[in-house]
Amino acid sequence: MRIALFVIGLLLLIGGIAAFFGMIDYPHDTHSVQVGPLSASVTHEKVVPQWLGALVALVGAGVLAAGALRK
Repeated sequence: MRIALFVIGLLLLIGGIAAFFGMIDYPHDTHSVQVGPLSASVTHEKVVPQWLGALVALVGAGVLAAGALRK
């Protein structure tokens, strides 16, 4: 259990730091037009908000600390 908490906390911490610095983005479809058999859409790459990255990093640090302090 201790190793699992440590690994999960480390993954959350690394992912949160990456999201905080804008390294994680996701596709977002905004406009979609369909005329007969033809269709068109515009896809934008959006970045994960910094506040979410900071929150995930803090949770990861807490889980990492819980894994380190658990006996």
